[in-house]
Amino acid sequence: MSDIVFRGASDLGIELPPGAPLAFEKYYGLLETRSRTQNLTSISGVQDVARLHFLDSLALLNTARFKDARVIDIGSGAGFPGLPMKIADPSIDLTLLDATEKRVNFLFELCDLLDIRATCIYARAEEIAHSADKRERYDIAVSRAVAELNVLCELCLPFVRVGGSFIAMKSAESGNEVAESGKAIETLGAKLDSCIDYTIPGTDITHRAVLITKVSGTPETYPRRFARIKKAPL
Repeated sequence: MSDIVFRGASDLGIELPPGAPLAFEKYYGLLETRSRTQNLTSISGVQDVARLHFLDSLALLNTARFKDARVIDIGSGAGFPGLPMKIADPSIDLTLLDATEKRVNFLFELCDLLDIRATCIYARAEEIAHSADKRERYDIAVSRAVAELNVLCELCLPFVRVGGSFIAMKSAESGNEVAESGKAIETLGAKLDSCIDYTIPGTDITHRAVLITKVSGTPETYPRRFARIKKAPL
């Protein structure tokens, strides 16, 4: 596990801190154990977890300046991409948000095991985004959640400060989805910055990081209730 992650990080041009290899070993161990009884991830096995979870997450560190940044990972699930990024760059001020209580309990347990300081929140993004202490308070929002980009934008951009970024992890075939999100991006006070394609080390799989920059405040109307978002996406 640690060898795959170490070599892959090196291929990405990322230098891991001394404690990272052991941290990834512990992460993998707890993930495999808990996944037997909880719906945390369908990916299992040393090689697939190392590459498709850990290295895929670490690749985001090449897309923006994360050092000392206040980052929120929305729909974090089993901690991806936020926790691998935090292991690689401990300076990140990380918040992990998920709407499933069992997954948030796993994140608490994992952070305790890895001795990582991170804020874990059990809440729905569309509700907590209206809280004064969360709205437009983050330098960067990241999400690997499975949802259309226009929906993700409405859920994630309200957390981002003006001048900050939202980075969505998508497939390399997401061109039409990105194009169809133009209205949502503009309505929410942002602009499309760039799409960065990267190949996960040790695989032939190419993923895409969609970078969206916040240029003005998000109207207070957004995000709407999730039922409304699904019924009438921007």
